[in-house]
Formats: sequence, structure tokens, C-alpha cells
Amino acid sequence: MKTAAKLLTVTVGVFLVLTMVGCPKKCVTPTEPVPPPPPAEEISETPPAPPKVELNLMPVYFDFDKSAIRPGDASILQGNHDQIQQAVAANQMPAVTIEGYCDPIGTAEYNMALGMRRAESAKAYLVKLGADMSMFSTISYGEEKLVTQDRAQYELNRRCEFAVAE
Repeated sequence: MKTAAKLLTVTVGVFLVLTMVGCPKKCVTPTEPVPPPPPAEEISETPPAPPKVELNLMPVYFDFDKSAIRPGDASILQGNHDQIQQAVAANQMPAVTIEGYCDPIGTAEYNMALGMRRAESAKAYLVKLGADMSMFSTISYGEEKLVTQDRAQYELNRRCEFAVAE
């Protein structure tokens, strides 16, 4: 029995030694080097924003004492609308102020009202094309901001300009 006890003790001892020491680990050499982690500025939790669409909205002009959109200016408004829609598609909601202007013929009060009718006419045309009405505001400057005081060029004063808020 002493031999069996010694044998059991030796077996348990060898087992414990092997368990504590364990088998040697295999050394694995990678065939391809592991790339370093990207620099901190390249790590982004949100996707990059689309590039900002620059709007270059063109003015439209009006006939004397009129606020109706002329056929040639309708194509300009179509181009302005297309630019605005590109900005909307890029998740930008531009705030556009449509400014109405007049020549100095007539009273200041009449020209303020005519400038507002012109701005509202341009806005209505853009909305008719499908633009969102809430992105537009209108203002009249009447004859306050003349492009020219030369009577031969008064048609340059009869206009709407489009100001985009930054």
C-alpha cells in the first residue's frame, strides 16, 4: 500500500507541476505586418458633411411700372431654382431674401410698393417651380439703392436681387 500511495503522490505531484508550468507556447510570426492604427484625425464617428453648395443667384429685371416675370427672366429664375434645389439636396436649407428695387420715377411710397410686388412675384415664381416657400423672405428697397442715376440706364434699377444668408 505504501507503494500505491507513493505512486499516487508522485503522479499527483507531476500532474500539478505540469499544470502550473504548462506547455510551451508556439511562436507565430505573421506573414504580413500588422498596419498601425490610423492617426486620431482620421478616426471619425460621423460621416463627413457634403461639400457646401455655393449659390450664385442671378438678378431678374422688370419692365417699367411692371411686376410680371418676363420670359427671358423666367429662365434666370429657373437657373436660380436649380441652384437652390442642389443646395437642398446637399442638406442645406438656404435662407434667401428676395430684394425688390425700382427706378426713381414715381413717388417713394409707390416705388416701395412696386418693389415689394416685384419681390413677391419672383418668390411666387420660385415656389411655383417647387421651391419651399419657407426659405424665402421678401423686402422692398424701392428707389433707395439705385444701380445708376443715368435715365438712359434706368432699366438696371428695375430688378430683384437674391441675397443668401450665411
